[in-house]
Amino acid sequence: MDSVNVDVHVLTTWVGLYNYDLPVDIGAAAARDCNDYIAELTRSHPDRFSGMATLPMQDVNTAIAELERSVNELGLKGAQIADHVNNKTLDHEDFVPFWAAAEQLGALIFFHQEGDDTIVKPRDTKGYAIDNSIGNLADRAVTFATLVFGGVLDRFPDLKVCLAHGGGFACFGAGRMDRGWQVRSEARELGAGIPSTYLDKVYYDCLTHSEAVLRYMIDSAGIERIFLGSDYPYDMGIDSPVEWVNSLESLTQDEKEAILWKNLERVLGI
Repeated sequence: MDSVNVDVHVLTTWVGLYNYDLPVDIGAAAARDCNDYIAELTRSHPDRFSGMATLPMQDVNTAIAELERSVNELGLKGAQIADHVNNKTLDHEDFVPFWAAAEQLGALIFFHQEGDDTIVKPRDTKGYAIDNSIGNLADRAVTFATLVFGGVLDRFPDLKVCLAHGGGFACFGAGRMDRGWQVRSEARELGAGIPSTYLDKVYYDCLTHSEAVLRYMIDSAGIERIFLGSDYPYDMGIDSPVEWVNSLESLTQDEKEAILWKNLERVLGI
């Protein structure tokens, strides 16, 4: 952390430990072990680590109980979850109590799909790794769309949601989503507003690997909505994220400071 000028790291577990396919009792026990361990790291190094929980999302009531324990007892700041739970997206009515609990707790919910289990995987037949490089972006766009069209962001206006990898294609696809909303009645069936007006209702990390893309995200969603992302320690991450942000000529110094620390400090209270 010192070598890349990172003072505080918000820790999450590896996405391969979601365990949504396991029986609820096993998934819940695994989540407790993960969360207890992250909490211990934050207690051992309170000036360097903060933490996020993982949850047994295959059972909503159990997930809520673990989120409440993680926030209220362990001091974690929210949870990392996948873009779907066994192919059920998070706008499904079953998850309404979960979103209510997350909003009430003030917990940040961070979306990050398992890298080799994205929506693109069935079509990456030649192994070009697009299941990760493109799939993560596609999954995040679907998540944004379902939260909007499914009414989640309207129903829970104080909800704190962050979309990994710059929100994927959400900002770039907003214009086409707006057109779909305009001409397809089913997009308006649950009362959603114009999709692009929700871009500033969620948070994003800056992990775009492109200055032009990050600039477009800032201009579309607002600088106060962007966090520093690293994807450490994986190969798809940014080797030195602080250095990268500081090198971007199209960002003002105030914008750089907002991404590097001010936004996350404000939202997570760290």
